[in-house]
Amino acid sequence: MAADAQSSKRCFPPVADARTRLLILGSLPGDASLAAGQYYAHPRNRFWELLGQAIGVELRALDYPRRLEALLARGVGLWDVIAEAERKGSLDAAIRNQTDNALVELAASLPALRAVAFNGGTAARIGRRQLGAAGERLKLIDLPSSSPAHTLALADKQRVWSPLGAALADDDMR
Repeated sequence: MAADAQSSKRCFPPVADARTRLLILGSLPGDASLAAGQYYAHPRNRFWELLGQAIGVELRALDYPRRLEALLARGVGLWDVIAEAERKGSLDAAIRNQTDNALVELAASLPALRAVAFNGGTAARIGRRQLGAAGERLKLIDLPSSSPAHTLALADKQRVWSPLGAALADDDMR
């Protein structure tokens, strides 16, 4: 079955630079994010609150360009494990015919990179497979998804996301 134009989805470019110590990887942007042209744009996605709490910055209060500046200034980068896929709607379970992003190449281009965090199970499964042996030099962190579709209580998500801030300050993130 051929995908119609509405079901073909493409990720955003990576947000990372030479200062990136922690790279957070999602699976593929959802429809609200794609429509807005912004990572984690769905109003009920808790990404900005969870990460903001972990790094001590009120990210949700900032406009989108300033959010990205704040992340980069603190050594945090963003990207997705999937470059392009067919998907009706926004659920990871609906992803078909995916093309993976070049994670090994990106990781190799980031001299300060110490850790990769996966936002959700799909990102962790695909990202860990993609990184393979290259992931051995990095601390790999599986996070519960910030998506509203993942119904884990916010307090439980916060407990797992909170150590990201300490990981950024730790010189030996292993």
